[in-house]
Amino acid sequence: MDDQNRSVRGLMGDAEFVRKTLIVLGIAVLALLLWKLSDVLLLAFGSVLVAILLHAASDALVRYLKVPERWSLTVAALIIFAVFLAIVALFGTQVRSQFSNVVEQLPLAIDNFAKQLGLGAVSDDLSEIMSNAPVGGMAARLAGIGGAILNGLADFALVVLAGLYIAAAPRLYEQGFVKLFPIRHHARVESSLQASGQALRLWLTAQLIAMSCVAILSTIAFWLIGLPSSIALGLIAGLADFIPFLGPILGALPAVLIAFGVSGETALWTVLAVIVIQQLEGNVIFPLVARSVISIPPALALFAILIGSALFGAFGLIFGFPLAVVAYVLVKKLYVRETLGEHTEVPGETGNDKQKAPSP
Repeated sequence: MDDQNRSVRGLMGDAEFVRKTLIVLGIAVLALLLWKLSDVLLLAFGSVLVAILLHAASDALVRYLKVPERWSLTVAALIIFAVFLAIVALFGTQVRSQFSNVVEQLPLAIDNFAKQLGLGAVSDDLSEIMSNAPVGGMAARLAGIGGAILNGLADFALVVLAGLYIAAAPRLYEQGFVKLFPIRHHARVESSLQASGQALRLWLTAQLIAMSCVAILSTIAFWLIGLPSSIALGLIAGLADFIPFLGPILGALPAVLIAFGVSGETALWTVLAVIVIQQLEGNVIFPLVARSVISIPPALALFAILIGSALFGAFGLIFGFPLAVVAYVLVKKLYVRETLGEHTEVPGETGNDKQKAPSP
């Protein structure tokens, strides 16, 4: 009898070991699958940002212009598309020619900057390398650049299209995601999604307003300084401002390099203009439009962007900060408040959710 009991316990132990092994293998396979699909998942996250932007615009139409709610999303999408077409029609030719000028002037500007540092002409070295390169290799590089541009345009179109679909039926996708979890966790998952979405909405709205201000102020400043292609350089500065901390530096580089090609005094004025605009954006504009936006510690946000860039390349650089916003909200809500039981404010929460927070 004892031998039989030991045999049964041994079989049960083996079954438990097999079950745990299968769980570990399943988690490993899931992690590998997520890693392989990281680019697709980041594009999906970009689509969510587009959907959030469309809903923010449609809610503004309902609130301020009294547009019927069922038509507000369509009207918002049409207005955004019409504004984009109007900008292209009014400034498209000028901006395209200015971007071409920037591309043509950058090598000369880099040369002038390198000469001032005593490094010699960089473009001559590059030309020598290019001339010594095999023809087939050059063709492959050009084909690779063309393919990367086409892939980028296709990804952008996919993100916008998917964002439209998500914005048209957000509850469908939200409920589908919630149902991936056990029923007892549905309420927590749903409230976490809503808090994360609201935090992203507040941040994205404020960020787009700040980007527009940076683009306009930079264009005016570069024009007053006398930089060529001021509109294109201003647009570059505004678009790059989407990436906190690193974006303003990357966006200012073309203007500073071209300014060095004009004169040292022009370069000095350009650097001063960039510093003043960034100080205005960081200390005046963004705080005014983002009073209730999530405030992530700067070092944490910077490392989130760097880690995203190291892991996922360009997509990680672009989406690193909004992903950090989501992670920050989830950690404060699910871990600090609900696991540790500490009282903490969670950005993006509604009044009802705040009342559920445990008292200190």
